[in-house]
Amino acid sequence: MKSVLLIGMGKFGQTLGEMLINMGDEVMIVDKDEDVINALAPKYSNALIANCMNADNLRAMDIPSFNVCVVAISDDFQSSLEITSNLKDLGAKWVVSRADTEIQRKFLYRIGADEVVYPNHDLAEKLAVKLNSESVYDYIEIDAEYSIFEIAVPERWHGKTLVDENPRGKYGLNILLIKKGKNIVPSPGPNYVFETGDHILVFGSTEKILSFANKNSVSSKPAKKSKKK
Repeated sequence: MKSVLLIGMGKFGQTLGEMLINMGDEVMIVDKDEDVINALAPKYSNALIANCMNADNLRAMDIPSFNVCVVAISDDFQSSLEITSNLKDLGAKWVVSRADTEIQRKFLYRIGADEVVYPNHDLAEKLAVKLNSESVYDYIEIDAEYSIFEIAVPERWHGKTLVDENPRGKYGLNILLIKKGKNIVPSPGPNYVFETGDHILVFGSTEKILSFANKNSVSSKPAKKSKKK
């Protein structure tokens, strides 16, 4: 469990906050809009109405006590810059700030952000990956080079064992688990036999996994029937 300070409760902040509390984290939310905080407060362990542009307000929150501080403000970049800078000055362990453009990203890193996220860019990138291969169902980027993907098992693997196909040796795919509908097979053994409908969760080079997925794309859509004249 982590202790998180979440500043800015717009759509992005609310979505992130709900995900964090669902994961068991302790989240303190802050926003200058009284109506927003009053509506969300019952869901969180702590909620505060405050203008975080004021360094004294931030200082009163005991910033070093949080594992992570997130600046999720979307409509005032100047505020994001100043709050990010003040959080670092006050001893924040790790500051994640939101950016909407590459220029904003550069400025946020320059004034001390430890990590910068693009909500719209990240979602668009994720959608693009999924749309470019019918076999890709989800993915998580670990860094610039490696990712974890959920992909459908190619039809030619059906009825064959893990050792027969040797995905690590042939394609650089490290299978973490296999999803069979609602059931999961963690760390499958070499004699596991692939079946229709299996999905594999694989870790490896993003480039290699996408290359594999695109070459072994499985369509879930029925083929269109030609109309008889």
